[in-house]
Amino acid sequence: MSRRKIGFWYRLAAAIMKPPLLVFFKREWRGAEHMPEDGGFITVVNHNSYIDPLSYAHYQYNTGRLPRFLAKDGLFRKGFVGTAMRGMRHVPVYRETSEAMDAFQGAVKAIKDGECVAFYPEGTLTRDPAQWPMSGKTGAARVALATRCPVIPVAQWGANLAMPPYAKEKKLRLLPRKTLQVLAGPPVDLSAYYGKEPTPELLREVTEVLMRAVTDLLEELRGEKAPAEIYDPRRARIEQRRRAAAKRAGRPDGADRARGADGNGPHGADGSRSREESTTHATGEHTT
Repeated sequence: MSRRKIGFWYRLAAAIMKPPLLVFFKREWRGAEHMPEDGGFITVVNHNSYIDPLSYAHYQYNTGRLPRFLAKDGLFRKGFVGTAMRGMRHVPVYRETSEAMDAFQGAVKAIKDGECVAFYPEGTLTRDPAQWPMSGKTGAARVALATRCPVIPVAQWGANLAMPPYAKEKKLRLLPRKTLQVLAGPPVDLSAYYGKEPTPELLREVTEVLMRAVTDLLEELRGEKAPAEIYDPRRARIEQRRRAAAKRAGRPDGADRARGADGNGPHGADGSRSREESTTHATGEHTT
C-alpha cells in the first residue's frame, strides 16, 4: 500500500511512540488486507483503554493508510499541540454548530481528499462491565451515509490489560508483557440505507449495525460471545434511578423487578450494577 503523504509531524510522532510500543508489547495484527489501497474511507474502532489509540494508530500506520483522528476544533488553534494536529492532518470536529452534519464537515472533506478517518463511535471508554463495545454515537453513520465511502470495522484487545478502563490508579501494568491484538474486518455493507432520509431512527439503526460489526470482530479476538444486546449506559442509568426510587419509597423488591426475574443486571451479572454506579469518568471524546 502507498505510504505517501506521511509528512514530518506524523514521522516524528511515529519515531517517538513506536520504539516503546515495540519494546513493551507483543503484537497480533490481522485484517490489513481489508484497508482500501486508494480513496477515502472510515474506520470504526472500539475503545477500552486510555492507551488503545496508540495500539490502533500503530497498526493503522503500518498498513500504509495513515489514520486521521477526530478531535475538538479548539485543539487545532493554539501552540505546539495545534501545530502538531494540523501537521498530522487530523480532523477537527465543530461542536458549536446548529446542524449536526456541520460538525463533521472536516471529516467529509478528508474522506473526499482520500484520507482514512478514524471514528471511536462510543465517544469515550466503554462502560460495559465486561469491556464489550457499548452503544455508539451517530457521527460515523452520518458521515458514512453522506459520503458512501467504505466503512472498515476494527476491534482491539490487550491495551486494556495494560491499563484497564476506570482503574483507581491510572498506571501501566507492563509485566507480564501484553499482546496488542487488532483485527480489521471487511467493509460493512450499508447500501440498503443509501438515499434514505437520515432520521434519528435510521442513524441509530446504522450505528447499531456498525457497533455489531466491531463486536463480532472482538468476539473473534476474545474467543467468547458478547451479550446479545449491546450495552447502553443511558438505559443502565434509568434502571439505577428506578431502583433508587423504589428503595426510597420503601419497596426493597424494586431492585429485583428492575433487574429481571433472574436477579441479574444488563448482562446477567450481579457485578454490573456496582461497576456502572461507580463510573464517573468523563474523558474527552474522540468523536461524537
